[in-house]
Amino acid sequence: MPTTTQVRLAQRPVGTPDDATFGVVEEELPALEEGQVLLRVVYLSLDPYMRGRMSDAPSYADPVPVGGLLVGGTVCQVEDSRSEDWNEGDWVLSYSGWQTRAISDGTGLRRLDPAQAPVSTALGVLGMPGFTAYAGLLEIGRPQAGETVVVAAATGPVGSAVGQIARARGARAVGIAGGAEKCAALLDEFGFDAAVDHRSPTFAEDLAAAVPDGIDVYFENVGGEVTKQVLRHVNKYARIPVCGLVSGYNATEVPEGPDRLPGFLGLVLRRSLTVRGFIQDEFLRTHGRDFVRDMTGWLATGAVHYREDVVQGLENAPEAFRGLLTGANFGKLVVQVGEDPHRTS
Repeated sequence: MPTTTQVRLAQRPVGTPDDATFGVVEEELPALEEGQVLLRVVYLSLDPYMRGRMSDAPSYADPVPVGGLLVGGTVCQVEDSRSEDWNEGDWVLSYSGWQTRAISDGTGLRRLDPAQAPVSTALGVLGMPGFTAYAGLLEIGRPQAGETVVVAAATGPVGSAVGQIARARGARAVGIAGGAEKCAALLDEFGFDAAVDHRSPTFAEDLAAAVPDGIDVYFENVGGEVTKQVLRHVNKYARIPVCGLVSGYNATEVPEGPDRLPGFLGLVLRRSLTVRGFIQDEFLRTHGRDFVRDMTGWLATGAVHYREDVVQGLENAPEAFRGLLTGANFGKLVVQVGEDPHRTS
């Protein structure tokens, strides 16, 4: 019988997930029943939301139970099938989590065509991160031609797409990233109009210089000091889609200092700001088809570029995930769990 190697939540992390957070087990899988398929996991997506699922704090999704399989989007190949809908060798997008094989009854599977695009992009620019950027920016940010759009974590899969979509809509894109290499890529690879290094000792001054006409849309991915500086420059009627707050995901206590909530709410009032949190799947019904059409077209014309950060081996997923939460990755972080005959590098 086939087996699967799984990475499970051994214990809830306090602060940064350490090695004790993760447990590895190998299990024998049962024989397929009628209508089921056996999936060979080829790529696993690593995303910041997973940190929240490791915690039992209130959230928009149920936590992973201690001892449970860690969740995650995957690209898989059908290894065996007892389903009329799927054949051996088919490529699918699934939510199989941190493991090497999975059994599915077909629910939630999406067919992928390796001839149309690299299958790994279904986890990035043509998948959830790309759609997060598209729906959050266009539905909440609503950038207009000539406006200034600022996005943090700008070389990540969401941030890089946000800036390029803003440019496609005629807006000016300013990216915030960590380090000179990432800032150079924002300009040379992703076509942003300006890039600002949040690790620079002159970050506040550099940001001010990059947004001389203020900020009309701030796509929030990070929180913390970056947001504090951005809010100094928001224009009246600015829109702030709140996608993530990764700078605080490993925090174990409330930051010291004065209560800044009254000041923030005062700013919202004085400048008539729109601040709206969102989870991408709430927009699937209204924006899903448009996203596929537009993003496919932008990729074909070169209006949108993407970068992947591929880590080899499921055993390296925990360390890669820790790096994700501190910005160590460069592009969409995926773990290559199994062989992909289409990948040449």
